[in-house]
Amino acid sequence: MTKQFVTDLAVFGGPPAFTEVLHVGRPNIGDRDRLLARIDEMLDRRWLTNHGPFVAELEAKLAAFLGVKHVIAMCNGTVALEIAARALGLNGEVIVPAFTFVATAHALQWQEITPVFCDVDPQTHLLDPARVEAMITPRTSGIVGVHLWGQPCNVDALAEIAQRRGLRLLYDAAHAFACSRDQRMIGNFGDAEVFSFHATKFFNTFEGGAVATNDDDLAQRIRLMQNFGFTGLDTVVYIGVNGKMSEVSAAMGLTGLEGLDTFVAANRRNYDCYAAALAGVPGLRMLRYDRQEHQNYQYIVLEVDEAAGISRDVLVRVLHAENVRARRYFYPGVHRMEPYRSYFPHAGLLLPVTERLAGQVLVLPTGTAVSPDDIAQIAQLIAFAVANGPAISRELNRLEKSAA
Repeated sequence: MTKQFVTDLAVFGGPPAFTEVLHVGRPNIGDRDRLLARIDEMLDRRWLTNHGPFVAELEAKLAAFLGVKHVIAMCNGTVALEIAARALGLNGEVIVPAFTFVATAHALQWQEITPVFCDVDPQTHLLDPARVEAMITPRTSGIVGVHLWGQPCNVDALAEIAQRRGLRLLYDAAHAFACSRDQRMIGNFGDAEVFSFHATKFFNTFEGGAVATNDDDLAQRIRLMQNFGFTGLDTVVYIGVNGKMSEVSAAMGLTGLEGLDTFVAANRRNYDCYAAALAGVPGLRMLRYDRQEHQNYQYIVLEVDEAAGISRDVLVRVLHAENVRARRYFYPGVHRMEPYRSYFPHAGLLLPVTERLAGQVLVLPTGTAVSPDDIAQIAQLIAFAVANGPAISRELNRLEKSAA
């Protein structure tokens, strides 16, 4: 549906461009028949959890895919982060970006470990190693890097800092399954790496996650911790929680692995469609991926700056009215969420790049539920909004004043 006049926009009462809502990260399902067959098999043997055969198969196939010695499947990515942090002995202070999902910090704070927020690189949005070095204190026990948007952190620089300063190095790889650095798959860096297989991720297990590591002793501790510390039927040798993945989640994961190439191909097709359709629209910078590496292309990331003539937040408002659920990742920054804004009220002074990105980053719908025709229409809406930005902002202000 082409918008010719500002008043045609749904935010001003016009019909929305899409009758069905388009989401960032609508779940990929894969081969439904294969999934249902696995569920029937699971029900027939009545083994629903507690390290069943599907979980064992998924862990083995994930380890082979990543080229890593150990993969421990978990009930979700946040619990996986918490267990990995505890297994590594993190305490005191841990350096972490504020430009991330809040679970990265919560997994530390939940265990009374203080997240120390560090700024990120303005081009990649990844943890800035130079800033990490400056944030280290005698209380620092580790670094948590985040492979944001599937881009790998500067793993060499962070590893050098961690080794020289005697720190543990953990990676939040929630965005980075099936991605690589120098052709080495994410999952092989630091002391351990944590994946999320939440429903919104391009590869999902309904709800789930995993820890990957090449450290035998660490893997053994993590396995104990995610099963209450049991080593046998009656023997508990370690403090632990219930972090186990269920069989039905593993069945979904095995089915998703079989469809992985299809999911990635759809994401890459969509990425290329967006890049072509939005080329030349002023004030927009689209995050680029390294084509020489393995990528999952699961995020379409834009920065909307002042040259667009429309703010990111007004653009989001326009798109939402058209049933395009674009997202303001990671607004307003973890340092401005509770309890961190109360603990560290002036943290933003040390996070100028994070503060800017929190006001400019926009993530657009993609995945197998989004077609090239959908993307062409989304791009038309964005181009129209940018071309008419001042008029849209004025009309929204007028309406808000009239309603006050």
